[in-house]
Amino acid sequence: MRQKIVAGNWKMNLIKEEAQSLTAEIVGMSNDELGTNQNGVKLILCPSFVHISTIKSLFKNVKNVHLGAQNVASQAEGAYTGEVSAEMLVSYQVEYVIIGHSERRQYFKETNQEIAQKIDLIFGNGMLPIFCCGETLELREEGNHIEFIKNQISESLFHLPASKFEKVVIAYEPIWAIGTGKTASSEQAQEIHAAIREHIASKYGQEIADKTPILYGGSCKPSNAKELFACADVDGGLIGGAALKSRDFIEIAKSF
Repeated sequence: MRQKIVAGNWKMNLIKEEAQSLTAEIVGMSNDELGTNQNGVKLILCPSFVHISTIKSLFKNVKNVHLGAQNVASQAEGAYTGEVSAEMLVSYQVEYVIIGHSERRQYFKETNQEIAQKIDLIFGNGMLPIFCCGETLELREEGNHIEFIKNQISESLFHLPASKFEKVVIAYEPIWAIGTGKTASSEQAQEIHAAIREHIASKYGQEIADKTPILYGGSCKPSNAKELFACADVDGGLIGGAALKSRDFIEIAKSF
């Protein structure tokens, strides 16, 4: 069975005290309501860089809540003011890094090639990537969305050997559904997730494709999570707004 994952991307939200409170609530609720094995669900919290040390201390003895970061520099070290290196992240016990998020691609002009560099640094420092891919409304309406997503995956990930690729988590984010309140239907989500899995199989074989977790990342919330997670190729969610509310986040995790 593939790993079930619910990852919270907090984006540029929350001050220190709010981050501490949210983390404590999620840890408490997960222990009380999901059990010690999290009901088979891996929870990943991805705060702003400045909160990483603060929130890690709140679940360092909790086995099934994991720490993630929202980005990493494309260079190992050097004169890159304002950047955070992979080595710095791993020194704080960060396990996962969200990479290639549509907001990074749009606002900071990240290319597939730059994302590939970051992927290598993530693996080189013993962390794991949550790789984001997805299409705009324009691409979907033109009918070019599946090929566009395949190209994102090929250019960013297909240089990896199978031994590394099998550790990748993929998150499909329909850009037209992020922060808009719109959500892809379960049929739309399943279509893309299945196409992604087929594309992985064409490169690495069906066995690895069948093991790869593919998360849905477009306005997933308690009211639609159960229907989305029931799809054969949807293995969880990369959660934005709902991840900032502990009750919503836990209800999503309980939706499998």
